[in-house]
Amino acid sequence: MRVLPGLLPLAVLACATPPAQRPLPERLRRPNIVFVYSDDHAAQAVSAYGSVLNRTPNIDRLAREGLLFRNAFCTNAICAPCRAVVLTGRHSHENGVIDNEGSFDGSQPTFPQALQAAGYQTALIGKWHLVSRPTGFDHWRVLRGQGPYYNPELLGPDGTQRVAGYTTEVLTDLALDWLARERDAQRPFLLMLQHKAPHRNWQPGPRQLGLFPDDLPEPPTLFDDYAGRASAAAETEMTIRHHMQLGYDNKLTAPADLAPDQRAAWDAFYEPRNARFRAAELDGDALVRWQYQRYVKDYLKCVAAVDDELGRVLDWLDASGLADDTVVVYTSDQGFFLGEHGWYDKRWMYEESLRTPLLVRWPARVAAGSRSRAFVQNIDLAPTLLEAAGLRASSNLHGRSLVPVLLGRTPADWRTSIYYHYYDAPGEHDVPRHHGVRTERFKLIRYEELDEWELFDLRADPRELTNVADDPVYDDVRATLEAELVRLMARYGEPAPDA
Repeated sequence: MRVLPGLLPLAVLACATPPAQRPLPERLRRPNIVFVYSDDHAAQAVSAYGSVLNRTPNIDRLAREGLLFRNAFCTNAICAPCRAVVLTGRHSHENGVIDNEGSFDGSQPTFPQALQAAGYQTALIGKWHLVSRPTGFDHWRVLRGQGPYYNPELLGPDGTQRVAGYTTEVLTDLALDWLARERDAQRPFLLMLQHKAPHRNWQPGPRQLGLFPDDLPEPPTLFDDYAGRASAAAETEMTIRHHMQLGYDNKLTAPADLAPDQRAAWDAFYEPRNARFRAAELDGDALVRWQYQRYVKDYLKCVAAVDDELGRVLDWLDASGLADDTVVVYTSDQGFFLGEHGWYDKRWMYEESLRTPLLVRWPARVAAGSRSRAFVQNIDLAPTLLEAAGLRASSNLHGRSLVPVLLGRTPADWRTSIYYHYYDAPGEHDVPRHHGVRTERFKLIRYEELDEWELFDLRADPRELTNVADDPVYDDVRATLEAELVRLMARYGEPAPDA
């Protein structure tokens, strides 16, 4: 584990007098909180964000009944670091989790710990992926590591238990069971329901197998040649053409851990289609096109399962009478490439990886159908949920509460740029270490070990195909962004990469 400076005592994360000593005013009534977290769900695979590929009716329901953030970004597009950022409200270099290899230091302050100390009943169900034992939760059952798509083994305080079924459905069953049977109705609660889906290798559930029978649109950059970018773009190992595995990723081989009935449904769907593929003997661009269709359909089927299960949670809240006093958050740890630039996976500071869906429903406080273009990041979730619960977050957190934004009163001094840093190099998919800054119009990226820069004018070049870092026309823009990058690194206490 990497132990890094900057960890704060719990009292600094959230300062609050217990409710028994100081009743909260009506404007700070303590709502319940349901935090639904998916894994690798790209914003471009949400119909409320304009997807041309799929429909997500229950996520869209949150958009209709709450607020949709149009400019939500992650800080480090890889699974474990994003989870640590959400818990702590602090960037990776401060919370100690910069990649997927380390163990989260559960003694450092987190927002679930603060809510628990303030009287909330707290529960975590699903993907944890932080190695260490969860802290701050009265109840927890988590997947071992990444977890499988079928018949998951779940870890808890009292040991492990294997549960039969499709994991996305199993986790929701457990969450609803906790809400209905184990929750203390006299206390507000925090429920973190964290799905594995739609993480690689995108195994659909039995109820979603038959979705998307027709070919889906290809992204315009499916056959990107990477000209005009930094050298790293052509070297990464996440291309559909060269790195996607026919057996594992494209389902020419069935998973080994299926029960007999699950295997029968799986084979009934995939085997006839796989036989036709083998007979066609595709290669070149035709093979890429086939792999893209198989990949993106499987991915979207996993998204459909997450959306279905979100609907079950929303229906339960409505039926229980708790909906008005419950904050529901839906988001993903990071974005994902759905064939853009010929890629799958994430990690890059490019838009498809950097952007995340973020929607919040809070009927008692947030106007239905709201939209915000404020620049927000996953560092903001901890202070937001603390303030929603009537607690005051420390000013030492990197994030800032979104509650004013949720109430339609975005502060005049709200941030106009965001900071990103990816550390996991050398690592899987061979994406180099890089950090950068994004504003409304521009994005500047520095590849630290390559000593290369990229600058994109997102208004003129939304697909990020033309690096203008060395274009004299953009000299003033680059200088301004370099200064902003230095400012943000100082603001967040990030040492210069050369130090």
